[in-house]
Amino acid sequence: MTRKLFGTDGIRGTANAEPMTAETALRVGMAAAAHFTRGDHRHRAVIGKDTRLSGYMLEPALTSGFISIGMDVFLVGPMPTPAVAMLTRSLRCDLGVMISASHNLYEDNGIKLFGPDGFKLSDAAEQEIEERMAGDFSKDLAPPGALGRARRLEDAPGRYTEHVKQTFPRGLRLDGLRIVVDCAHGAAYKVAPEVLWELGAEVIPMGVEPDGYNINKDCGSTATSSMQQQVVVHGADLGIALDGDADRVLFADEHGALVDGDQVMALVAEHWKEHGLLKGEGIVATLMSNLGLERYLSGIGLRLVRTPVGDRYVVEHMRRHGFNVGGEQSGHIILSDYGTTGDGLIAALQVLAAIVRSGKPASEVCRTFTPLPQVLKNVRFNGGQPLESASVKTAIAEAERRLAASGRLLVRKSGTEPVIRVMAEGEDADLIGSVVDQVVGTIERAAR
Repeated sequence: MTRKLFGTDGIRGTANAEPMTAETALRVGMAAAAHFTRGDHRHRAVIGKDTRLSGYMLEPALTSGFISIGMDVFLVGPMPTPAVAMLTRSLRCDLGVMISASHNLYEDNGIKLFGPDGFKLSDAAEQEIEERMAGDFSKDLAPPGALGRARRLEDAPGRYTEHVKQTFPRGLRLDGLRIVVDCAHGAAYKVAPEVLWELGAEVIPMGVEPDGYNINKDCGSTATSSMQQQVVVHGADLGIALDGDADRVLFADEHGALVDGDQVMALVAEHWKEHGLLKGEGIVATLMSNLGLERYLSGIGLRLVRTPVGDRYVVEHMRRHGFNVGGEQSGHIILSDYGTTGDGLIAALQVLAAIVRSGKPASEVCRTFTPLPQVLKNVRFNGGQPLESASVKTAIAEAERRLAASGRLLVRKSGTEPVIRVMAEGEDADLIGSVVDQVVGTIERAAR
């Protein structure tokens, strides 16, 4: 049996349509609880969510599923995904759940599951949960006296705030720095400004008025232009843009110029190497990372290991091979000394630590290498298999022939939405632009 519900980052879809219905969420809760009920201790789960309206529907459905199997539930409300991962471990829970569609708009939602170690579940575990969902729960249901209980964990934000602050190097402060932080009207709308302010920064908050509908809308890490403008308007030293569940982050320097995840990984790798903190003699990134990053790391004696797209695959390789820095160009930065998944706030503090220690502006500190020209375009499709089309396969082969040894082409389906991503990079900007347009046009025609 192959996984049908779970993609590269949990289950995701349009809210109140399959698979993002209350009924499916109930069965996810029941199946996950049954999967993680082992031994005779009192079993517990923690559930967090972002700020989208449909969270009010999915949270009680999941809670009911856990309780029906006999699992107690801690409800923490709007909290970043990495906070849920952290709380799963610190509360000694058997399971963690984050209700979020990450960087998507409010119409979508998702369910991300974490094991008792705080890591996202393996493909095998997700497949077993799917199989349980299709079965009969009558033997798993708890008797009346053994039903679980649910309660709000009021101090969850404070626990996470202190955890994040402890990752900032001892003895450093953010005094004198003016920082714009865009919270995308999402899960970090309270904790992100608080962390930066408590460390001494002057904070200019954006995206901190969620209404259930405005998460990621023209803000956050997928729409950074407003943040970049505000950095210039306020004469800020740095701009920080989180996504809806705060597991990814992008930056703007003091001139408003964007800094992506590749630059951040290069900065952290070099900074940690200098301070004897880097493990694995390099970093782990995905196929999407720029070739310029790979060349830069090689030049300072470090290596870049590439994995398939998806932060879970980066984490898996890091765990198996002893790396402590990894991530994605899109802003998922995994620093395994401090957490089990991408954490935008912790990554931001590491960038700020490098800026404070250097005494130089962000434009100098964060520009570690010159990226090769890279073009990425998305093609949305409604069903079908456009990549199986003979015309698309021919177009891809022709594009690869044109690039030859001067660049590379990557064409893949998104694991979280009905989109095909076409990326090319190389020395010749005109050539890669032409190649991407050719492939995108063919896919669009095949998808009609």
